[in-house]
Amino acid sequence: MNSAPVAVTGATGYVGGRVARLLDEAGVAQRLLVRDPQSARVPRLPTVTDVVAASYTDRDACARALHGVEVAFMVSGHEAPDRVDQHRAFVDAAAAAGVRHVVYLSFLGAAPDATFTLARDHFATEEHLRASGMASTALRDALYLDFLELMVGEDGVIRGPAGTGRCAAVARDDVAEAAAAVLRQPERHAGRTYDLTGPAAVTLAEVAATIARVRGRDVAFHDETVEEAYASRARYGAPDWQVDAWVSTYTAIASGVMAHPSRAVEELTGHPPRSLEDVLRATAP
Repeated sequence: MNSAPVAVTGATGYVGGRVARLLDEAGVAQRLLVRDPQSARVPRLPTVTDVVAASYTDRDACARALHGVEVAFMVSGHEAPDRVDQHRAFVDAAAAAGVRHVVYLSFLGAAPDATFTLARDHFATEEHLRASGMASTALRDALYLDFLELMVGEDGVIRGPAGTGRCAAVARDDVAEAAAAVLRQPERHAGRTYDLTGPAAVTLAEVAATIARVRGRDVAFHDETVEEAYASRARYGAPDWQVDAWVSTYTAIASGVMAHPSRAVEELTGHPPRSLEDVLRATAP
């Protein structure tokens, strides 16, 4: 590994923070790019050479933060109407700073016409990376297994227009371990796209049954119509683009685009991916 530090973005979040800890365990020097270096959520690790304030909205700050970096891990930014513009600004800053390889945390099924609306942002970012002149690797993760229990409402029901569609959701820990493996030997993965999934594609009815069994509580799935889904989410007062994203999470499952487990997690990490039951049993209810 080159002695230049690996830049890790999103280190105050779960996946970015876990990647930083895994690189630390491997003895990889790293620079953390965060919005608030004073945050208690910033990992304080022996291999962290510095923690730099850099937001995707500030191209100049990102370019300064990436100076002397050759490999960067780019966690996708927070959901926002201008997220693609933010991503492009970061990619442009990386290229200007002399970064040679960006490992990007994308999303399964990224396409210009993806059913899941936010996956279109990821496709646009991947395309900008390919045109940047830098080497890149896209890690397209499925929905997080860790998120599925959060879909359960206070009444014990998962509601959404997913039908009998299946999703090979993946554990956040598996995504982080796959990313760390790529970052340790980035040259082996240049130009590659990896679909990061769990071991099996499951319906939301099966998800509900697994949560019920592991947690010992009543959980069920109700298949809303698309119209019902929009109506049931209207009370949150969220902007249209965000409600579209929420609803399209379920319609994407219904479409089957995330229904194909891959072997990428095992190939990159050396172990089989975790299941929903594994994730549930590892976390408190």
